[in-house]
Amino acid sequence: MTDLPGRENDPNENPFAMFGSPEQIAAAMRQFADMLSASPDAGPVNWDMAKNIARHVVAAEGDPSVMEGERRQIVDSLNLADLWLNEVTALPSGVVNPQAWSRSEWIEKTVPVWKQLCDPVAARMVETMGGTLGASGLPAEAQAMAGPLMGMLKQMGGMMVGQQIGQALGTLAREVVGSSDIGLPLSDTAALLPGGIASFSAGLETPSEEIRLYLALREAAHHRLFQHVPWLRAHLLGAVEEYARGITVDVSALEEKLQGLDLSNPERIQEILGGGELLKPEETERQKAALVRLETALALVEGWVATVVDAAAEGKLPSAAALAETVRRRRATGGPAERTFATLVGLELRPRTLREAAALWRALGDERGVDGRDAVWGHPDLMPTADDLDAPESFVKGEAAFDMSLFEEDAKGPDADGTGEGDGQSGGEDGPDSSR
Repeated sequence: MTDLPGRENDPNENPFAMFGSPEQIAAAMRQFADMLSASPDAGPVNWDMAKNIARHVVAAEGDPSVMEGERRQIVDSLNLADLWLNEVTALPSGVVNPQAWSRSEWIEKTVPVWKQLCDPVAARMVETMGGTLGASGLPAEAQAMAGPLMGMLKQMGGMMVGQQIGQALGTLAREVVGSSDIGLPLSDTAALLPGGIASFSAGLETPSEEIRLYLALREAAHHRLFQHVPWLRAHLLGAVEEYARGITVDVSALEEKLQGLDLSNPERIQEILGGGELLKPEETERQKAALVRLETALALVEGWVATVVDAAAEGKLPSAAALAETVRRRRATGGPAERTFATLVGLELRPRTLREAAALWRALGDERGVDGRDAVWGHPDLMPTADDLDAPESFVKGEAAFDMSLFEEDAKGPDADGTGEGDGQSGGEDGPDSSR
């Protein structure tokens, strides 16, 4: 590295001294400008890079196209599962155009929602990295170049986050069985992955038809919630955005990684910046509250799905109890959903909370019936809280501060009476009886 005279060679005085002279920086930047170029959507994450990395990850282990026979089996299973769910829940069908996806198709079709989920966190990370690394006092002669360098630092941050997201999504795509494993509305389409089902089935002494039907029940149940509880999507993604507002980056670790970095070596830059350890957020009280809110909502979704799937499978799938335990074990041992949330959001679902949520929904069904249980989804103010999961008896036995009949029509769906009026009654700002 070329020495700079005087104090300009002191990193405490010039934070860019580690990179060499301005001429060296400019030359190096030109050499890997293409690698650092922003994605067309100009967001905080280089999503083109993220998708390419994810596809490479799944291709490394093979990602065959879905055969016609596999597609027909999955479509038939989703349609049959949806019919079974009609018997155990008041929420209407959410399966409109069931599909079978390859792993690459799962990546492509879920990226729009991953953008919504990850961009708030990534934007804060990139902003923090650029601001912290560029906020130190610079010599007067370096002020003119600060602006372009800050832009490049933000692009480096977008590349780093894009690499991390790409690795995480590629790993997740190798393990998911459908569009709803993560507990979030990643797609409006109910779909299962033949490759994911095969991986799930490995080592299980259960007929493949039963496994496929059980997983179809879970997929179809998730879509009933996501399609017919209009506030749920914004509630879940809003909790992530709230968490993102307080996120920070381990700047000291980032600076240590950058010491002695040769900007003319793109491969080395990718290796250094691809490490997820730089992106571990620091928790604040505000973030903890947002995480509790998100964790509770995800647990309630998963608990409800487990409850209705168990009821729908009873007497039809002999292996349902064993398959339910397999799903719970995947959660308890840190399955794909937990690992991806821990990587991208800093959240890990607690299996205990999922069990408590399922117990609460079962108790609600026993106490209020199927319609009364599902009517709780009518508005976020009616939902159980984290405290209710710890002590569900008071929530289940307590007198609800609303008239169940006001939500009954919406719980059955907009076509319950053929008028379509129910669609506007589920938690809208005008209240449950706004159309009456």
